[in-house]
Amino acid sequence: LHLSAVKLAELHSDLKIQEKDELSWKKLKAEGLDEDGEKEAKLRRNLNVIMTKYGMNGKKDSQLVDTNYIKDGTESDTLDDPRLEKLWSKAKTSGKFSDEELDKLWREFKHHKEKIREYNILLETVSRTEDIHKNVISPSEENLVKEEVLHNKHRELKEKLRSINQGFERLRKVSHQGYDTTSEFEEPRVIDLWDMAKSANFTEKELESFREELKHFEAKIEKHHHYQKQLEISHQKLKHVEGTGDKDHLNRNKEKYAMLQEKTKELGYKVKKHLQDLSSRISQGLQHNEL
Repeated sequence: LHLSAVKLAELHSDLKIQEKDELSWKKLKAEGLDEDGEKEAKLRRNLNVIMTKYGMNGKKDSQLVDTNYIKDGTESDTLDDPRLEKLWSKAKTSGKFSDEELDKLWREFKHHKEKIREYNILLETVSRTEDIHKNVISPSEENLVKEEVLHNKHRELKEKLRSINQGFERLRKVSHQGYDTTSEFEEPRVIDLWDMAKSANFTEKELESFREELKHFEAKIEKHHHYQKQLEISHQKLKHVEGTGDKDHLNRNKEKYAMLQEKTKELGYKVKKHLQDLSSRISQGLQHNEL
């Protein structure tokens, strides 16, 4: 796959979560609690996202290239959207961003690209399900269940599209005006969650509690970013030392690299699991709004 050390650690975290979710689903299925197959379908969608994200779906050019977000002042991956490319180009040449801020902004653009990718995968899944549903004539109880599944998928599509639109407006604003120093959160995923939480059916007390949890979550993400950077540095050092022939030095670097790799995998798993839990809570709050 030619993935960087950081991407390999991320792949490990994603697959670990997928494995845990599949084990949970197998228990549910054994108890007859996934009769409509919605949880199984969601597992398939999640696996499809992972396969696409890391270039394992058999399609050329779908793999994300090694991403140290900015290399020698240029991005190492494309955004696959003319509007995003235009905004990114404007931001890079505006002179309103430091190198650190450009690094942060690039993460926001990449996060937005991933949201669009996930939305398109879900849209394709819903379209296929609808086509199958239209070909079934008999109005059986099973078909009524499938209609409810489709309704849930459409609601999920609506939530994702709203998040994409909000995210694009934020990128447009930041690209033109620069970062707001009074902004409460900096991490793209946290900003998304906070915007959605404010639209959900939370009381003031629940919203304040959620805000505090998001602060802890953002600190966890920042710690993960730190270890990702250290892992990349360690990987570069290891490749350099391998060419010197110094076995003691090589062994020390291998030990450090292995330690950083495991720590990065562990933190990546915790971040993504925490993100799942927070997203699920917000989704429930948004569903209450529609009732």
